[in-house]
Amino acid sequence: MPNGILVLREAEIREHLDPRAALAAIEAAFAAYSTGRADLPAVIQLNIPERQAEVHIKAGHLYGGAAYAVKIVGGFPENPARGLPAAGGMVLAFDAATGAPAAFLLDNGFITDLRTGLAGAVAARHLSRADAAVVAVLGAGAQARHQVRALTLVRTLREVRIWGRRPERARATAADLAGDPALGDGVTVAAVESPEEAVRGADIVVTVTPSHEPILRAAWLAPGMHVTAVGSDQSDKQEVEAAAVAAADLLIADSRPQCLRLGEIHHAVAASLIGEADIDAELGEVIAGTQPGRRDPRQITFADLTGVGVQDVAAANVVIERARAAGAGQRIDA
Repeated sequence: MPNGILVLREAEIREHLDPRAALAAIEAAFAAYSTGRADLPAVIQLNIPERQAEVHIKAGHLYGGAAYAVKIVGGFPENPARGLPAAGGMVLAFDAATGAPAAFLLDNGFITDLRTGLAGAVAARHLSRADAAVVAVLGAGAQARHQVRALTLVRTLREVRIWGRRPERARATAADLAGDPALGDGVTVAAVESPEEAVRGADIVVTVTPSHEPILRAAWLAPGMHVTAVGSDQSDKQEVEAAAVAAADLLIADSRPQCLRLGEIHHAVAASLIGEADIDAELGEVIAGTQPGRRDPRQITFADLTGVGVQDVAAANVVIERARAAGAGQRIDA
């Protein structure tokens, strides 16, 4: 890598982090992780209870890649009342040949938001039915928007239903998405009054809340449905009834060891409804073709996405490469 440290701010990162390129890179990163071509240490979780806040530190390296990366991202729910964003953070990239700092990506959490949405799209591409067109999103924050926009890259949508604990926020999210050119013409987007109303009859269900109590119920699942669970990124969070996880015909983890420590699989194992052997595959194994994905249009498929550091590395590599080619950003001496 060239000498000096590249500094990119959020506006520059948004400009140069192309979603389609990042989707391909993240898909390849999942496969690399699950086939032994990447290194992924355990997540460091730092809680700040006096602010009801949480900070996650994730890292990863894709073998042969130009850089390894460390991400620090925090969620501070009291911030909006202060006129500040609830989430923020940065990604630090280091030269994989020398260990020297290569880039500071001052993204304010945007890379995390985008790569999480794109991971949901990767899961849907490999696990949902090819004709899946009706999407239910449980949660109405920024990640709900990212998940829906990312799904348009892999599926032709017909209807999107948004549910949130705060109806006004669900309506605002639905209105934003309805006017989003990424969805194209003819897609119906609406806020609904209950999680059950959102889920019944949906082809793809995405959960994106910080809930500590189950929202998605097993009784609402139907043959052919695909579920992507995103919000449970620490051990005390739970969006999905454990019985719903156990009801899946195909159960997929982004990382087996991580999903056994946190996420929805963790809760189903703790409830003695499933065991480790009931995890059919990692998402990367399905992508690599070493394990099968959906085999039957009537299968209920379930992806537990707890977030892995190689996603951040993949997205960071894309934006660094494109920013360097464009001469974007600021360079500082180490």
